[in-house]
Amino acid sequence: MKIFKGKAIYNPSGKAGEYSYWACNYYVGCSNLCSYCYLRKGILKGIMGGSMPTLKKCFKDEDDAFNIFQKEMLQNIDSLREHGLFFTFTSDPMLPETISLTWRSVVQCVLNSIPVKILTKRADFLDSEELGLEYFTYKDMVAFGFTLTGHDELEQGASPNYERIDAMRKLHDAGFKTFTSIEPIIYFESSLEMIRQTVGICDLWKIGLESGKKYGIPEMYNFVKQVNDITAGTGKVYLKDSITNILKPDRFMFPANFVSRDYNLFQ
Repeated sequence: MKIFKGKAIYNPSGKAGEYSYWACNYYVGCSNLCSYCYLRKGILKGIMGGSMPTLKKCFKDEDDAFNIFQKEMLQNIDSLREHGLFFTFTSDPMLPETISLTWRSVVQCVLNSIPVKILTKRADFLDSEELGLEYFTYKDMVAFGFTLTGHDELEQGASPNYERIDAMRKLHDAGFKTFTSIEPIIYFESSLEMIRQTVGICDLWKIGLESGKKYGIPEMYNFVKQVNDITAGTGKVYLKDSITNILKPDRFMFPANFVSRDYNLFQ
């Protein structure tokens, strides 16, 4: 299939492609200030890694961004309905500065039968006036995900991990699909603890390694075994390529609760 790269909607590749076939980015920069963020390092730092979110230069303003989004959405609507749309890779979609445009777009997706996945490190958005009471009517079409590392000291502008878990619990109890990004793994035990604390409130765990960090293979095998022991019968697990490329197991050898990247969270 032809790769689509619009101003708002596009087909991500690499690590981002393991999260969704379609994604939407409006902003660059993020006030979560995660020390491990790849956008805050190297050549991307000055372009993508600012400490505050700013609208991408290809948009005149938020209304222009939304109008472009609508055009690109309609242009790819059949595929978007099949695969869903992910928010977002170049900022946090639920920051006070970004939530308005994010939620405006989410509502537009739902009205056009497009399922949406939102990944955030915020918990305070549940109190936002932007959502309104009507957001509970979208629980069949919107999944909320939370990045959980267990290391608040590395994410100084984000909501604490325990607040994110509490927000996940509230959303799951309200009937929303929920997922976690256990990425990057800072320490295996920290990640295992985040998984333990989300058993029963998480439908899908996506787990990946920290870029550039070396991990021992025996230790990694033990980690995967413990992940299976914790999650068996409670939810699905996706091990990202950063793990499987090192361990090199065939995916069909994993237990039944381990899934491939095309797993449909809304099934």
